[in-house]
Amino acid sequence: MKCDRKRRIKLLIERMPRLFYTPLETIELSGAVTTDHLNVDEARSLSFEPMPPGTRWGEKWDYAWFKAEVTLPESSKDKRIDFCPGTGIDSAIYINGNATGARDYCHREVTLSRKATPGTTFEIMIETYAGHGHRAICGGGPLPYGEEFIPADHSPKAVEPSSVGIWHEPLFQLWMDCMTLEKLSESLPDTLLRYQEINQALYEMTLVFDLELPHSEMLKTVAEARAILKPVLECHNGSTAPTYYCFGHSHLDVAWCWPLRETESKATRTFGTQLALMNEYKDMTYLQSQPHLYWMVKNKHPKLYARIKKAVKQGRWIPEGGMWVEPDANMTGGESLIRQCVHGKRFFRDEFNIQSRLLWMPDVFGCTASLPQIMKGCELDYFSSHKMFWGVGRRETFPYQSFWWRGIDGTEIFAHLHNQYNSEVDPQTLVDKWNTRQKQEGLTSRLVPYGWGDGGGGPTREHLEYLRRQQDLEGAPRCKNSHPLDFFHAEEEKQTDWMPTYVGELYLQTHQGTYTTQAATKKGNRQSEFALREAEMWTVAAANVAQAPYPLATFDRLWKKVLLNQFHDILPGSSIARVHEEAEADYARVISSCKTIIDESTGSLISSKKETVTVFNSLSWQRNAMIVLPDGFTGASTDDGEVLPVQTIDGRTCVQVAEIPSCGWQPLRNSKPVKVENELKVSQKSLENSLLRISINAKGELTSIFDKELGLELTDAPCNQFMLFKDVPYSFDAWNIDAPYKDCPVPLNGKATITVKDRGPLVASVVVERPLHNSTLRQEIRLSAKSRRIEFETWIDWQERHKLLKVAFPVTIVTDEALHEIQFGHIARPNHASTDQDAAKYEVCQQKWTALCENSHGVALLNDCKYGIGVDDNTMHLTLLKSPLAPAARADIGSNHFTYAFYAWKGSFAESDVIQEGYALNAPVTVASGHTAANSLLRVDQPNIIIESVKAAEDGSGDIVLRLYESKRMHSRCVLSTTLPVTKASETNMLEEKGSALDLKKGELELTFRPFEIKTVRMKVRAK
Repeated sequence: MKCDRKRRIKLLIERMPRLFYTPLETIELSGAVTTDHLNVDEARSLSFEPMPPGTRWGEKWDYAWFKAEVTLPESSKDKRIDFCPGTGIDSAIYINGNATGARDYCHREVTLSRKATPGTTFEIMIETYAGHGHRAICGGGPLPYGEEFIPADHSPKAVEPSSVGIWHEPLFQLWMDCMTLEKLSESLPDTLLRYQEINQALYEMTLVFDLELPHSEMLKTVAEARAILKPVLECHNGSTAPTYYCFGHSHLDVAWCWPLRETESKATRTFGTQLALMNEYKDMTYLQSQPHLYWMVKNKHPKLYARIKKAVKQGRWIPEGGMWVEPDANMTGGESLIRQCVHGKRFFRDEFNIQSRLLWMPDVFGCTASLPQIMKGCELDYFSSHKMFWGVGRRETFPYQSFWWRGIDGTEIFAHLHNQYNSEVDPQTLVDKWNTRQKQEGLTSRLVPYGWGDGGGGPTREHLEYLRRQQDLEGAPRCKNSHPLDFFHAEEEKQTDWMPTYVGELYLQTHQGTYTTQAATKKGNRQSEFALREAEMWTVAAANVAQAPYPLATFDRLWKKVLLNQFHDILPGSSIARVHEEAEADYARVISSCKTIIDESTGSLISSKKETVTVFNSLSWQRNAMIVLPDGFTGASTDDGEVLPVQTIDGRTCVQVAEIPSCGWQPLRNSKPVKVENELKVSQKSLENSLLRISINAKGELTSIFDKELGLELTDAPCNQFMLFKDVPYSFDAWNIDAPYKDCPVPLNGKATITVKDRGPLVASVVVERPLHNSTLRQEIRLSAKSRRIEFETWIDWQERHKLLKVAFPVTIVTDEALHEIQFGHIARPNHASTDQDAAKYEVCQQKWTALCENSHGVALLNDCKYGIGVDDNTMHLTLLKSPLAPAARADIGSNHFTYAFYAWKGSFAESDVIQEGYALNAPVTVASGHTAANSLLRVDQPNIIIESVKAAEDGSGDIVLRLYESKRMHSRCVLSTTLPVTKASETNMLEEKGSALDLKKGELELTFRPFEIKTVRMKVRAK
C-alpha cells in the first residue's frame, strides 16, 4: 500500500511539466549567418532571409542571428507569456534590444510578460553559436582511452519550430510545492512523524488534482491541491537547524571546450538570464567573479553592462572574486598571482566601488602554500573553493569544511570549502550537504552557491522556488539569500576557536597531468613571466637614469594577456586545440613586445661607442654568464683592462663575463682574444671540469657524476634516463596521470649517436641523437668550466599518442623528503608512500627546481618550463611530455625545445646556490651594443633575500616598487642598497598601498624578514 502511494505521487509529479506550456502561435524566424562576433545593434545590419523550421545552417565556429516580431494575441490577456525559441542551445535572446535570457542546457524559454496585454509587440533577436564538433561528457563515466571529448563530424544545425505560448504559473507552483516536499521526504527517516505527514499530504493532493480532466478544469483543481500541501510547507524548524548562506552563481570557464570568442557570448547569455530572474525574484543574490568577463561584456555589450552596474548598486549582483581570472594556482608564478589580485581588485574598485575581500577559486586544481600570504598582502581575507572534495582516484577526502589555512610563512586565512558541483538546492540535496560535511563539531552553517556552471547558465527558476520554500522549512536547513561575505562575517562573530588549522598546500589528488599537458602553453607562460620581469626592470632603470618614458599602459595590456592565459583550463592544458593556439600566439606577442621594450630601455642607458657592448643583469646578485659577442668582435675586456676568456661556439665568438653587477650592467670592449688553460675534458664517453667528472653510456645516460670536492659518487643508477609509459587515464585524458602508469613502461631500445661538439675552454659538450619510440631526440649535454651545473638542452620531435615521457635522475642522497620550489619559497613533500596521503603525491608541481639533500650536500633538477615531477625515494622523475587525445588530439605533436639541468652543491641547503641557479637558467643576461659605466641599481647583502620584481607603481606616480622575499626559511636581516635617485621609502601591502615609512639613509634600507616573508617596498624618486 505504501509503495503504491509513493508510485502514484511520483507519477503525477513526473507528468506535470508536460502541461506547463501551451503554445499560442508559431513564430517564423528570418536569419543570417556570420563568422563575425557582433552585438545586437551591429547584427541588425545583416542581410536576413526567411529560415523556416528545417533550414540547415552553420559551419564550425559560425554564428547565426535570427529575428522576429511578435504581437500578443487576444488570448494572451493577463496570462504569463513565454517565448520558446527553436534555435538550439547556446542561444542568447534579446527582447526589444535587451539581453533577456538564453536557451541553453538549463534554460528553455524566456518570459515576455508576466501579465500580458494583447496587442503588445516585441522585437526578438537571437544569436546562436553553431559549435565546433565536440561534445563534452565529463562526469558521464569513462570512455575508451579516457576521451571525455569526442571529436565529431560537424554537421549544420537545423532550425526547429519557435513559438509563443501561455505558461501556466499556478501549475508550475504546485509542481514546485510537490517537488520540495517529495525531495524533503526522501531525506527523512520513514519513522518520523514529519515524513508520514508529508507523504499523507502528497497522497491527498493526488486525489484532488486530476491530470485527466480537460485542461481548463484541471487548472481549477490546482488551488485546492496547493491548499492541501500548505500546512506541511508552513511547518518551521526548531532552534538547532543549520543555516545556509545561499547565492546564485554560474561558474563560467574563460575557455575550455570553446574559444575565448564564444566565452563572450556565454557571458552575455548568462548575464541576461540572471538579470531577468532578478527582476522577478526580488531577494535573489548572484555572484559573478572574474573581472575579465565583465571587461568583455563592457566592451561589446554596453547596455547589458549598464544594467549589471545598476544591479550591483542595489546589492543583489555581487562582483567578488579577488583575481583577474580564476587562474591555475600551482604553475602560475608568484608575481603573477599578485598581479592577478592587483588587476582584479582594481577593476572591481574602479567599476563598481567594491573592495573585494573573497578569493573565489571554485574549480582550480589545488593551491600553492604561498597563497595565504599573497591573499593577506592583497587584502583578501577569505578563501573558498570546492575542488578539494572532488576527484577521480582520490585516496583521501579533504578533512575540513571550515578551517584556518596556514601558508609557508605562517600567515593564516579563513577558508571554507563548499560543494558547488552539486548545483541543486532541493531539500534532499541540501540535507545531504549537511550530513556529508567534514569535521562536524562546531559547524553550524555553510556557504551554498547554486546554479549551473562550467559553460555558464547559472540559476533557474526552480532553484529560486526551492529556496523560497526553504527559508525555514521543518526538516531542511534554513536558507537565506545572501552575500558570501555574510557567511564569513557571521562565523567570525561566533567563537572560532573550534576551527582546525590546515598547514601547507591544498594538494588536489587528481589532475596531476595538468602540470605537463600542452607543453608549449606552459613554456609560453614561463617565458612571458620572465620577459615582463626583464622589461619592467629596465624601463624603471631607463625612466630614472635616462629620463625615458615608462610605458605603463603597455604593461597593463601585456600583463592582462598573460593573466588571462593563466586561467585554470588554459595554462593547465585542458582546453581544445584552438584555445592553446590562441594562447601561444598571445605569448609570442607578449615576448616580442617585451623584447622591443627591453631593447629601447637598455639602448637609452648606453652611448653609441663603437666596438663596445654592455651586459645587463636583472638578478639581485652578482653573476657570471657566457655571452655571444657581436659580429666583428674577436674578444672582450672590461673597463679596467681584464681580458676575458674566449671560445668559438656554433661559429660565434663567446666570452665568460664574471661578476656582472646585481640589478645592473657591465660594459665590455672589443679586444684581442687571450689564451687560458683549458680545465675541461670531453669525449663521447665523458665530460669533466675541476669540480665534476661525468661518465656517459651509449644511450647518452650519465652512469657517473663524481663530485671531486666531496669525493662522492652522486649517481645511484644511470641518470638522464629517458622513460616512456603508456598513459591512458581512467578518465579526463588531458588532466590526469593515473598512478598505475608506472606499471606500463614502453621499451626505449633504439641506438644513440653521440658526438663531441664543444671542447672548451668555456664549455664542453656532447650531442646525443636517438629515437624515443616513434619520436626522436636531439640533446646537447653541456658542462662549463668551474661549474657545478650540467645542462641538457633538448629538442624532441614528438609523435606519440597516449604516452608519458619522463627523465630520471637516481642519486645517492638519503632523505625522506624532497624540496620543491613554489611561489616565493619552497615546500617539503614526501618521497615515499608510507600513508595514503603520501602515496597520493606521486606527481607534484614545482616552479624552477626540485632538490634532494643531506646536511652535507645535495643535488637539484632545474627546469626552464617543466612543472610536473615525481620523486620516488632517491630518484627524481622530471615529466617532459604527455600526449592525450582529448580535448586536443594533437597536443605538442611536433617540435619541442626545452632545457633542464642537474646541479650539485657542497654544504647544507642554506649554503647552496639552488635558488640563484634556477633563476639563472630562466633569466639570461641581456647584451646591448654600446657603452656605459658599470652600475648596480639595487643590491641586497644576504643571498637568501631575492628581489623578485622591480616596477613602476600602478598609480602612474613614477614611484618605484620592489618585491622581495626570503627564500630559505630563515629569519633574516639585510641591507638593501640603491643608486637610484630615491628620496624616501615605505613598506606597503602588495597592492602598493597603506605604506609605513622606512628609514632611508644614504641610499640604504635595513629590512627584517621572517621565513618566506614577501615584502613590497615603495620608493619615491627625485623629481626630474
